[in-house]
Amino acid sequence: MVTTMKNLNVPNIKSVKIEHDGFFGHLSELVRENVIPYQWETLNDRTEGADKSHCIENFKIAAGEAEGSFYGFVFQDSDLAKWLEAVAYSLMTNPDPELEATADEAIALIGRAQQKDGYLNTYYTIKEPGHRWTNMRDNHELYCAGHMMEAAAAYYEATGKRELLDIMTRMAHHIDSVIGPEEGKLHGYPGHEEIELALVSMYHATGDETMLKLAKYFVDERGRRPAFFELEDEKRHPDHHHHPLPEYMVNNAGLYAQWHLPIREQTALEGHSVRALYMATGVADVARETGDESLLQTCRTLYDNLVHKRMYVTGGVGSSANGERFTFDYDLPNDTVYAETCASIALCFFMRAMLQIEPKSCYADTLETALYNTCIAGMSLDGKNFFYVNPLEVYPEASHKNPDKRHVLPVRPKWFGCACCPPNLARLITSIGKYIYTIDGDRIYMNLFVGAKTELETSGDKVTLSVKTEYPNDGKITVSCGCGHYTLALRIPAYCCGKYTLSVNGEKYAAEDDNGYAAITRDWCEGDTVTLELPVEPHRVYANYNVRADAGKVAVRRGPIVYCLEEADNETPLPAVSLPRSSELHCEYVPDKLEGIYEITADGYIECDDGDDTLYRMTPPTKKPVKLTFIPYYKWANRGEGEMTVYVAEN
Repeated sequence: MVTTMKNLNVPNIKSVKIEHDGFFGHLSELVRENVIPYQWETLNDRTEGADKSHCIENFKIAAGEAEGSFYGFVFQDSDLAKWLEAVAYSLMTNPDPELEATADEAIALIGRAQQKDGYLNTYYTIKEPGHRWTNMRDNHELYCAGHMMEAAAAYYEATGKRELLDIMTRMAHHIDSVIGPEEGKLHGYPGHEEIELALVSMYHATGDETMLKLAKYFVDERGRRPAFFELEDEKRHPDHHHHPLPEYMVNNAGLYAQWHLPIREQTALEGHSVRALYMATGVADVARETGDESLLQTCRTLYDNLVHKRMYVTGGVGSSANGERFTFDYDLPNDTVYAETCASIALCFFMRAMLQIEPKSCYADTLETALYNTCIAGMSLDGKNFFYVNPLEVYPEASHKNPDKRHVLPVRPKWFGCACCPPNLARLITSIGKYIYTIDGDRIYMNLFVGAKTELETSGDKVTLSVKTEYPNDGKITVSCGCGHYTLALRIPAYCCGKYTLSVNGEKYAAEDDNGYAAITRDWCEGDTVTLELPVEPHRVYANYNVRADAGKVAVRRGPIVYCLEEADNETPLPAVSLPRSSELHCEYVPDKLEGIYEITADGYIECDDGDDTLYRMTPPTKKPVKLTFIPYYKWANRGEGEMTVYVAEN
């Protein structure tokens, strides 16, 4: 196939030295010092007050080193895989012999749990050894394998140690012996996508063409007729363990798990939001590696529908708890939203994959929105409590007493029985070095503004870029450039509305526009400096008029950071609050609040108790003026239970 599709490079994480005092320096240090050790203790069931994991114990039982039964969800193995991947990325930038030794011990245990034919899955090894590959729709064998493959590729890159890579290579070849287009094999694909993108990572780590072939097969086979999962269901053993399916999935099984249509015929991300976005990432990766233009066009179509009709202002995705899924265009309720942390993390993966194909600032804008809002809102400031669901409006009494809102938690728990989100967030933050730049020959695209010193390889030179910035708290980004002839392309975020200042060595520069990036091409000398100043100011954001939940309402944002009202700072009930369109938004840094925040205040009103307790009446309620205090959304729920809202009535 003739294609002009790009296959852009990203820096090796080892070459990205993030400044400790910057935004992501703080987050990375938090994950390294608090989150990774905390999660290891939790995976070993040693965290007091946290839900039981049993993950490590399952591997010990599968290895014949402990007695007992399998405990947890069928995908429990993936929690350890994601933890190992986070460890790998952490080791790339911060070598830690003790942590590496702990990871090596865990990997050795995984190897002892692997079966002689290469099969690896503790659920089936312990609980249903005779039913492997009989319920690929529900039981996540390929999903768990995919996460462990990602960990294997990352750990090999971090340490050069092959043990986990060899384990998962054997597993990949076992899968290839069971599943594929050949006669006698299962013509199937995963119920929960993930392995597609993981196989591409394994292909890069091993050079083994089997990995890419399998990834392409899973993408191409999905949604074909006759439907594999329907045939699988017909022949499933009558005594086979089967998880009862949610009503939505029974009636819309194909839509729920994205096999309702072949990939190339899908025009919107449907069903379970995490599955859908892992699928999209895998499709983009396969498109990039194979040069398949039809797959790329599918990715563009899915992206356009998502960001224009199905994504929250916070970068949250998946509007319904029933099936953790997308519903329909513009259906974006604030108080019953699901917006799983993993879904926004998967959205970041999708955007990184798209940026490696075509450097367009819209993809980086979406990445930034999800990253700075929903993703990091999934973790408390101390890194020891986590959100699965990320609502835009919370009333604690409703969360406790209304069964339709029981998924909307007013505080972050320590852990979950279904704990996919905490280690997923850890691996995202520790791998942030893969998201900052993409490189197309001698063009360096800066997607995220992160204080870091990075060594980059262009087509002609090795280039060092050193970035100093307090972004997103401040809009000034200063880049010290290394020698060479290359183009430096700096993303201009959409929220700037084209307003920014750019200078080279102190002189204003009129840059070329390259798909939303300000591009500067020149022969650079050591000491050359580029300064980009973005208008990181408080501003209002309005939803499309078709979003019924937000009609007559407004949200507040500063730069990429979405803000919210929280009960700790404001009078309640928050739905009774209004923000006049004429009110000025004031911003001030408050160092002793929530570890330091830029707080936004404005004059507003609240409907108040005027002594009339009639449920319905013919006179309007009394209003009084109040000062409204907005905090960054990602820092809410760190001061106990209380109401919260992102959208506020406007008058």
